[in-house]
Amino acid sequence: MKTSGNTILLTGGGSGIGRGIAAGLTAFGASVAIWEINPDSCTAAAAEIGALGIVADVRDAAAVDAALERTMAELGTVSILVNNAGGVFYSPLLDTAEKGWDALYRANLRHVFLCTQRVARKMVEAGIGGSITNVTSIEGVRAAPGYASYAAAKAGVINYTKTAALELAPHRIRVNALAPDVTLTEGIMAMAPPGAEERFAYTIPMARAGHVDEMAGAAVFLASEMASYITGQTIHVD
Repeated sequence: MKTSGNTILLTGGGSGIGRGIAAGLTAFGASVAIWEINPDSCTAAAAEIGALGIVADVRDAAAVDAALERTMAELGTVSILVNNAGGVFYSPLLDTAEKGWDALYRANLRHVFLCTQRVARKMVEAGIGGSITNVTSIEGVRAAPGYASYAAAKAGVINYTKTAALELAPHRIRVNALAPDVTLTEGIMAMAPPGAEERFAYTIPMARAGHVDEMAGAAVFLASEMASYITGQTIHVD
């Protein structure tokens, strides 16, 4: 499970699942760079975890290129990438505006393409192989009333993961996805109505929501050599 000697890049690592994954990977010995759009949470997470914090909007290609250049200058070639950045808001099908659809696509799928492509190119140039994990959602494989745009983007992440795994396999780069169910993050608790946590008992077989550390455990496994013969898979943590 050791990730010592690896430079790891994690997007959306300022809070929630991303922050948990960053902490887990750091605990197992890796040098971690956190890319986060929010300056305050980026600084706080990086200081707490002992990571390199870079404020970056991964929806923008130029920002991705600039952040990657700085990451490699300070930590070396990235060998493990975790595409965790994302966002969601309620958007019923009949009321969804084109602007809303585009926003959810850019927040949840476009950056997966941008970061995967840019980092994979550097891995291939260096001839080092590596691991890429894309954080999708259980909503990417089931109906999600009120969240069709978000769910479509997350389904796109799953399919992109499969295809990228096949294209990058000759370069010894593994590509997998992590699909969490409801996880108690700051974002979820801000969106959830009063009493939502108690109602999880009626919708989740284990009668509780997941914890960020439980998502981090699966992410560390996928990044490590213990998963060296796993690629193109979506691991459901639910």
